Amino acid sequence: MTDIKEYGYIPNGENDEPIARVTAVDKERFELMHSSGALHGRLKASVYYAQGSDADFPTTGDFVEIVPNALGDSQIIRTLPRKSFFSRPDPMPGRRPQAVAANFDTVFILTSLNRDFNLRRLERYLALAWQSGAVPAVLLTKADLVQECREQCRAAEKIAGGAGVFAVSAKTGQGLDDLAPYLQPRRTLVFLGSSGVGKSSLVNALAGAEVMKVQSVRPGDSRGRHTTTRRQLMMLPSGVMVIDTPGLRQLGMHDAGEGLAQSFADIERLTASCRFGDCRHAGEPGCAVRAAIDSGELAPERWESYRKLTLENRQAHYFEDKSAALRERRARGKSIAKLSRRMKESGELRYE
Repeated sequence: MTDIKEYGYIPNGENDEPIARVTAVDKERFELMHSSGALHGRLKASVYYAQGSDADFPTTGDFVEIVPNALGDSQIIRTLPRKSFFSRPDPMPGRRPQAVAANFDTVFILTSLNRDFNLRRLERYLALAWQSGAVPAVLLTKADLVQECREQCRAAEKIAGGAGVFAVSAKTGQGLDDLAPYLQPRRTLVFLGSSGVGKSSLVNALAGAEVMKVQSVRPGDSRGRHTTTRRQLMMLPSGVMVIDTPGLRQLGMHDAGEGLAQSFADIERLTASCRFGDCRHAGEPGCAVRAAIDSGELAPERWESYRKLTLENRQAHYFEDKSAALRERRARGKSIAKLSRRMKESGELRYE
């Protein structure tokens, strides 16, 4: 027997028996962890594929209600509400965004202390992490490759918005003890970072065993190759869980207004202090943003990053609105067609 609470489920007074957690997604088949053990499941078509259904398709980390079947595939009949998630726009027009990871507690944002260190990329990841509903922490990896990293740590702390910043090394173990508050049993982690930052090595170091395959990096640019090929949740010996999914490498600014506001709280305060409410921050009198840039309080690069990410998020929101309108038109058209067929079959609709 498995205690589903060990997998992070928090009882809410309902019967826990039909609850399972999605531990892997392989196309239309799901691997589940249930009180009876590991199961496989498929979606109930009448719930998830019905016309006009707004059911959230499960993803790795979701808690779902199932009809267990020890002899075959169990039936997934409901996706429980999520406390956090990452999503990306569906490449097909008119479709809802795709969730790629759910119900995690901490987002470890990884950037290595070699050529990968990039504050602008870090700002993007921080906005996405805050938006997800989880708590971010910045890990500056490969600390063993540099003699001094205080300058990078200070730069990261300045833009982290209160998130913890840690210099770590999977090779030497430097800084790993400082991560203990995030590595408690029943908690779930996800990792954000570009290839070659040492995610697999770090997970192996935290697990105390090789649970992820490590790829060598190219010596010319220190870039690596993604080793993740399927969405999966792994339970480490300590009881902490890690969600590993290839979808996280394709996240963009998408419905991230709250995350941007939290990640760029300093700029949000400045824009609220401008003399005019419609200030464009392009030289208008009483512009607090321009004054902060001129005084050195605000780095021009950070302001440009904010503008770029805000525009990207606004554009994504525009296209999502168009997709939602397209979905509504399609659903309305199907409803009319269905009603027309019924009326024809009943004889209520006749053509003279």
